[in-house]
Amino acid sequence: MAKVINEQKKHTPAPRAQVFTDEEVIGLEQSFIDSYLSSDTRPIHILFRIYRRFWRELLISMFFYFLKTSPVLALPIVTSNIINVVAYETGDMVVPHLLMNIGVMVLLLLLNIPTHMLYVRYHSMVVRRVEAGLRGAMVRKLQQLSITFHKEMQSGRIQSKLMRDVETVQSLSDQIFSNIPGVLINMITALTVVITTQPTMFVFFMLCIPTAVATVRLFRNGISRRNSEYRQNMETASAGLMDMVEMTQITRAHALENREIKKMTARLNEVANTGFRLDMVQALFGSCSWVVFNIFQLVCLVFSSYMAWQGAIQVGDISLYQSYFSSLTGQVSALIGMLPIITKGLESVRSIGEILGNTDIEDNTGKAKMTSLRGEYEFRGVHFHYEDDQPLLRGLDLHVREGETIAIVGESGSGKSTILNLVIGFNLAQEGQVLIDGQDIKEIDLHSYRKHIAIVPQNSVLFTGTIRENITYGIKNVTDELIARALEAARLTSFISTLPRGVDTMLEEHGANLSGGQRQRLSIARAIIRDPDVIILDEATSALDSISEKEIQHAINNLTKNRTTFIVAHRLSTIRDADRIAVIKGGVCVEIGSYEELMAARGEFYHMQTAQ
Repeated sequence: MAKVINEQKKHTPAPRAQVFTDEEVIGLEQSFIDSYLSSDTRPIHILFRIYRRFWRELLISMFFYFLKTSPVLALPIVTSNIINVVAYETGDMVVPHLLMNIGVMVLLLLLNIPTHMLYVRYHSMVVRRVEAGLRGAMVRKLQQLSITFHKEMQSGRIQSKLMRDVETVQSLSDQIFSNIPGVLINMITALTVVITTQPTMFVFFMLCIPTAVATVRLFRNGISRRNSEYRQNMETASAGLMDMVEMTQITRAHALENREIKKMTARLNEVANTGFRLDMVQALFGSCSWVVFNIFQLVCLVFSSYMAWQGAIQVGDISLYQSYFSSLTGQVSALIGMLPIITKGLESVRSIGEILGNTDIEDNTGKAKMTSLRGEYEFRGVHFHYEDDQPLLRGLDLHVREGETIAIVGESGSGKSTILNLVIGFNLAQEGQVLIDGQDIKEIDLHSYRKHIAIVPQNSVLFTGTIRENITYGIKNVTDELIARALEAARLTSFISTLPRGVDTMLEEHGANLSGGQRQRLSIARAIIRDPDVIILDEATSALDSISEKEIQHAINNLTKNRTTFIVAHRLSTIRDADRIAVIKGGVCVEIGSYEELMAARGEFYHMQTAQ
């Protein structure tokens, strides 16, 4: 008996106001795809095309960046003024001049908190929108790319591109639109002073470990909580992505691309919003710790200036020069340190292009929509081969009547699964025609066509969720009565009745807590509940034992009543009840007829059957 996953009720927090809406992110997706489809594929140019619609916000963020760093630029000047006041001025103006310089510096330092928060707000809103938009664009493109692409591209690589590479591009954006402008501002200021005033070497440093430790402890819990939220949302989105990728064929076959896009956009948008909240708490921590450190440094400066006024130490402008010289060397080191991040980021821009820049997509623009499907198929001289492979079909001719159950048999590699892919529209004939109800499949909107078909694949595709959710995938407002009928037809009723939570039992990943036969019958129930016009069964019983196969065969008989049905099977005994059997060999149909007719003819099918 299948084991049941024990579930604990989780507290669901009250919904928070969203900084970014799903509609905002969806609006960016096609724009980002177009950025990669441009003729200029240089990564740095692609990056600037992605960010060009946000140039106003970026300029505003740079303006606040300049304001928030102004204390660093002003500190050497204020320091020099204070030293010169105590060194050269006498009388009643000394204290007022000191207080004025100190007041200006304190004001600039305190101004850092609001300006830094405003800088991070504008900068983070741009970066997080691009982050969510890039991931949303990749989700949209993955639903558009051909099944061939998904077969060739490993799901792990796709996940890495969508999560890791986008995060790396975000780091690259921080360097280009934040750190580099800051470095340039500081370098220009330092160079101007150093070149014109002949600076001398002077070592001055301040280390405030106790103050830094106290500040870290003050913010540690808040930062830890936000990081935990971000990590959990990232893991949830990653798991959802893997489910989406594994479900691609079922999603495409049932025309549920838009549903998956909407669901994943919402998940990725939550990651972006959680990241935004993390950015803001880190910004407050960084700003407060920076202000505390510099105020402490200013207090020490005032104290040492007082000592110089008393004659305990020498005075002069050397601190001005040394401060700028230290700034210059520090900025050069920072610029050099950015190079590995920039290089890594540009490589990630290229990596994302393997998805967003791919042109192997299904285009249904302007094609005829199918509002109904009778289920008559005709293959006329169909040729097909995969890239760099030998031809699989070499002029296939085959006519399938409406409501007929036709089995397709042949040796491995004869093209049986290729024929099913042509029926579904995953592949298109390179020569010849595939007609559906008299219409060429190339002229049909495949999205509308697939709403009328259902597939039961060789390996049942189940996702983490309840049995109910797996059966009703993509269908809204399904009644318990309809579910019960589908379970009965799939011969699952007795099994479901043994589960404590019935159809609300949670499935482990890929339905690991079910047997092979149970998983396959769930796939059949999913097909039954859709009430399709055409059924496609791809090796539905090939991996099952004889008892499970018998149960599946009964369920299949319930599924295929009064519907055009395509069956691919290795076990020839399972297709005895098919209306006709088509034998594929050498890329063509060499025999076709009922089971009894083909056995009586003693041809290819007869030899295959007797060999088994």
